[in-house]
Amino acid sequence: MYRRLDAGTDKPKGRWEDGVYRVEGIPYHLVDVFEPTEPVDAGAFAARARNLFEEIAGRGRVPVLVGGTGLYVRAALGGLDRLPRRDEAVRERLAERAEGHGRQWLHEELARVDPEAARGIPPNNLHRVIRALEVWELTGKPISSFWSKPAERAALYVGVSWSKSELEDRIRRRCGDMFPAMIDEVRRLVGAKYRGDEPAFSSLGYAEALACARGEAEAGPALESFVHATLRYAKRQATWFRNQAPVRWLASGAGDAKVWAKEAEAIWNEWS
Repeated sequence: MYRRLDAGTDKPKGRWEDGVYRVEGIPYHLVDVFEPTEPVDAGAFAARARNLFEEIAGRGRVPVLVGGTGLYVRAALGGLDRLPRRDEAVRERLAERAEGHGRQWLHEELARVDPEAARGIPPNNLHRVIRALEVWELTGKPISSFWSKPAERAALYVGVSWSKSELEDRIRRRCGDMFPAMIDEVRRLVGAKYRGDEPAFSSLGYAEALACARGEAEAGPALESFVHATLRYAKRQATWFRNQAPVRWLASGAGDAKVWAKEAEAIWNEWS
């Protein structure tokens, strides 16, 4: 969703045609819609996604939501209870705690008051950790309690089931392919246009890429840190989809997108 951050978000290679980003002719929506300075949460994503659902369905097409963050999927399909407005004084105080004690310490504070949110928010995503603790301070309720609104839009969930070894191998290769371009990306953008502490740079791998670009870390250990953070995130994703959604799982052994497409089409025809 973030403009100019192409490597770290691993945008599929496509091109703009008449204001629409297309990959092999297929329109991809919600590409390049936010500035890296803008905080993006599930509510902001869901509002745009729901508008697109209606527009796409109005053309007689089926919208396909592709991604891995369960909260965003839930928000897009059913919406979220309204969260309190941001309080800059509270946010600044929480940011100072993170500065003084470290991001891990602040994440542990979140785990103490809202274990469910802590399981879904990586410690490195400071903006989301702060938002969750801000909601706790303002309402006395965990932010996860605002996530409980059930899905209202009928949806077919289809996923690919990977073994632990397959998944780790794919993540290692993917991170390894992305990381050099991420370092180049932050070298080009940070300093010239951004500071590096904007919301977009809390995405997976950017802290490690920034450290390399600034000469504070070697590429090898930084990449390994990126891989392990991604593995932890993937584990949380898998847990959510296995426990929170009625997913129809495709076997990874086929390993061929055309085979999966045929299987998914058969599941769709049965479901619809």
